[in-house]
Amino acid sequence: MQGKVYKSTGSWYSVRAEDGKFWNARIKGKLKIDEEISSTNPVAVGDVVLFEPEDEAVMTAIISGVVPRNNYMVRVSPHNPTQKHIIAANVDQAILVASIADPRTSTGFIDRFFVTAEAYHIPAILVVNKIDILKPKNAVTLEWWQDIYEKAGYELFTVVAKQPDTLAALKEKLNGKTTLFSGHSGVGKSTLVNQLIPGIDIKTKVVSGWSGKGQHTTTFAEMFDLPDGGCIIDTPGVKEFGLIDFDQEELSQYFPEMRSVLSGCKFNNCLHINEPGCAVKQAVADEKIPEERYINYLSIYDSIEKKW
Repeated sequence: MQGKVYKSTGSWYSVRAEDGKFWNARIKGKLKIDEEISSTNPVAVGDVVLFEPEDEAVMTAIISGVVPRNNYMVRVSPHNPTQKHIIAANVDQAILVASIADPRTSTGFIDRFFVTAEAYHIPAILVVNKIDILKPKNAVTLEWWQDIYEKAGYELFTVVAKQPDTLAALKEKLNGKTTLFSGHSGVGKSTLVNQLIPGIDIKTKVVSGWSGKGQHTTTFAEMFDLPDGGCIIDTPGVKEFGLIDFDQEELSQYFPEMRSVLSGCKFNNCLHINEPGCAVKQAVADEKIPEERYINYLSIYDSIEKKW
């Protein structure tokens, strides 16, 4: 039998068969995977899997194989910094839900998410929540974000998760697509998903008053069907978005605004740091590439160097 993984708890998977019925499935023995991916989770939400019924009375099954993925997105495993963790598979787009305040999302975090999406050929979108609580200085930050990310070619949506009338444009973007949702704990991701899919009632928590940081509400990745077609894959809140298996030489390829000027560099192996005749540094000086994005490039570059 064949089905799609809707939920992963680490050892058990909720698999929806082609007839719409859900099975509680687990892996037993060696799993047949065509792709050589060394990850902490051989099966991820969004995977299409082959399975065999174990006990039809209680709807349990054994997963025997994973159908080759169209794509997948990974981050550093939260339990082992040398291993990958597959966040989700077979997605059409990835949304990062962010907030400027309560809690604050840094551009460094945003750029790490976007770089990873670029590396795995997944279109990324920025959704800024909680715009109803922005103070004047926060509103300036929002304008700044809109400028730097729209210049880079990313779509940015501003929403208030608790106000359905602010979600119309975003809903249209989700129709008919499988969308990965990610972000820090406390940015309102679960509240947003609850509004987009009435009745699923994902648990939510308020941001901790003493730390200004969100608390984890989603424990495991889970996929939900949208009322008008398509799916949302809701994932646990993350504190950091760790990159893995990136080469310093390729990093600039994952910044769209840098990618567009790379051919102008004097040297083919230019790293855009100290080299003469660098088109990227010139574009930063000419304000064609936002300085913040370049600073984050340097930070990510440095983190790759330290890791290896």
